[in-house]
Amino acid sequence: MAVRIAHFLFAFFLAVQLGCSDEGGRVPVSGRVLIDGQPLQHGRVQVVPEGSRPAYGELNEAGEYTLMTYDDNDGTMPGTHKAMITAVESIDGWHNKWHAPKKYSTFDGGVTVEIRPDGTASDIELSWDGGKPFVEDNRKN
Repeated sequence: MAVRIAHFLFAFFLAVQLGCSDEGGRVPVSGRVLIDGQPLQHGRVQVVPEGSRPAYGELNEAGEYTLMTYDDNDGTMPGTHKAMITAVESIDGWHNKWHAPKKYSTFDGGVTVEIRPDGTASDIELSWDGGKPFVEDNRKN
């Protein structure tokens, strides 16, 4: 029984190491997010390279972000990756303002970003599709 547990643990840790291995391949990355052609000024970008750790960055007033995986500006792996943009601002304990549609706040929202080996990224272009920023009331009725 102890041998089986040891084999299981070894296989588990090996799988984790192989699944999250990105040492030496990350590039510092900066990019920008636009919504209907204008900079998205609130929110966070997160990308998940296949077989690597997620990277994220906060948006500034110009819609720009710098990705980090472990440390400031250490970037992520080059390639085309799924991305999610969570553009919500807490107003008070019950209300949040959404600066982009909620559908972009999951990896199933259809957003991708190309991270080039030189550290540049394709623009992430979002759309309200006729909608507009809104305040959500989170109180239960």
